[in-house]
Amino acid sequence: MGRGIALLLGIGWLCSGLGAFAAPRRPAHTYSIVARDPATGQMGVAVQSHWFSVGTIVAWGEAGVGVVATQSFAEPAYGPLGLALLRAGFPAPRALQGLLGADPHPEVRQVAMLDREGRVAVHTGEGCIPAAGHEIGEGFAVQANLVRSSGVWSAMADAFRSAQGELAERLLAALEAAEAAGGDVRGRQSAALLVVAAEASGRPWENRIVDLRVEDHADPVGELRRLLRVHRAYRRMNEGDRALEAGDVAGALEAYAGAERLLPENVEVRFWHAVTLANLGRLEEALARFGEIFARDTAWRSLAARLVPLGLLRVDDAAWKRIEAAGR
Repeated sequence: MGRGIALLLGIGWLCSGLGAFAAPRRPAHTYSIVARDPATGQMGVAVQSHWFSVGTIVAWGEAGVGVVATQSFAEPAYGPLGLALLRAGFPAPRALQGLLGADPHPEVRQVAMLDREGRVAVHTGEGCIPAAGHEIGEGFAVQANLVRSSGVWSAMADAFRSAQGELAERLLAALEAAEAAGGDVRGRQSAALLVVAAEASGRPWENRIVDLRVEDHADPVGELRRLLRVHRAYRRMNEGDRALEAGDVAGALEAYAGAERLLPENVEVRFWHAVTLANLGRLEEALARFGEIFARDTAWRSLAARLVPLGLLRVDDAAWKRIEAAGR
């Protein structure tokens, strides 16, 4: 059986299983980017719209498979259907071609797909509200509709190409460039950022490298930037925990310190760093942090007391008395 016939049969089976494509409804007009990091193989989607909870509609991804962005008069079925076809081994251009052929309303869809090899496919239907368009680059695509100017998607492409750092940072840079170029003509409301691993690990909770959503906010892209900083800080805390479990004390303390540098205003990060320092016998360093934390909120002193009998804060009576008195 030819691959093209198999593709059509596969799409027919998937559509029958998930239900027919819906008729066009209210639009989730927006701008988005799908991309793959050639160094890590990570794949991601980032999106912003003047529409509530846009990430639940537009952004789809699966580790080791690919990512999909479905928008304009959005048909969410493109997400699971597209991923199913990519999982079956169809390249992104063939998968998108087949889905559009099965859709009775392709003229109002804007869809981008990217597979694990970095192959990209994009469709902007002639029924999308202008300004609408897209641009394909090496291992990425940007697409937009109902934006203030046709310069939005080219600004996104330029920003992604020139941005440095991890994939999540580069995706966010593309959204920020879209805002600077005018963004959604209606304004701003929600945004999302999803990055999945290059390979499925068998541990699904580890396969989503970044999964952040801003459902309703006056500055969703700015809030997404803040959340990414928080995410990176907590990731450093987790790295510190793993290093400590492996007996790498120096690595653990560097990770905890890195988390504090990223998120100095966060009490939780400083508290657990202080607990670790106390457990390692570095009491003076721990006391400086405990004193500051307890002065802010005495509830943290109560929490510290609960850790002692469980052996999670491993200090003798003399050390505990000094900790308990800190910040008074």
